[in-house]
Amino acid sequence: MVKRVFSVCAVAVCVAGFSSLPGRAQATSGSMGGMEMAKPPAMPSTSVTLNIDGKYTTFSTAELKAMPQKTVKVHNEHTKADETYVGVPLGDLLAKAGFVADKTTQRKVLRSYLRAEGSDKYWVVYSLTEVEASEHDGDVIVATSMDGKPLGADGELKLISTADKKPERWVRNLAAIVLKSAE
Repeated sequence: MVKRVFSVCAVAVCVAGFSSLPGRAQATSGSMGGMEMAKPPAMPSTSVTLNIDGKYTTFSTAELKAMPQKTVKVHNEHTKADETYVGVPLGDLLAKAGFVADKTTQRKVLRSYLRAEGSDKYWVVYSLTEVEASEHDGDVIVATSMDGKPLGADGELKLISTADKKPERWVRNLAAIVLKSAE
């Protein structure tokens, strides 16, 4: 009987300990066991900083809007709506910041990835080949407008991918992009 009580207590302590570990789940609005959890509002993004091989380049929303734009149409599975975004292709932005995808950088393109982060610290990963038009059919853009209007609650910048079936790797309030090598 004592062993059984001890076992039940040990399991309860382990479950309680694991459920309180930080970083186990993204904080979101919603209810959890009857308690309402509120996600603090993110700082609206007004610029994005690219880090390529330790060289930092920051682009303001105005600078991005002055660059050549691409229009993409996507279906947002979360809102069940078709949306049209306008923005700068991420491959073009990388080139402007100093990384040009060409024959001399082909090996690096195949062995690198991007970490894109929002001002709320939500981050995602893209293979560098996913954002290079010469390597991939889908488009990844840094959007500055949706359906002809500013992005609103999503900040001034939002990373959009046309190749993803769900917008899980879209980054609202885009603030930073880091190019990393897998080598």
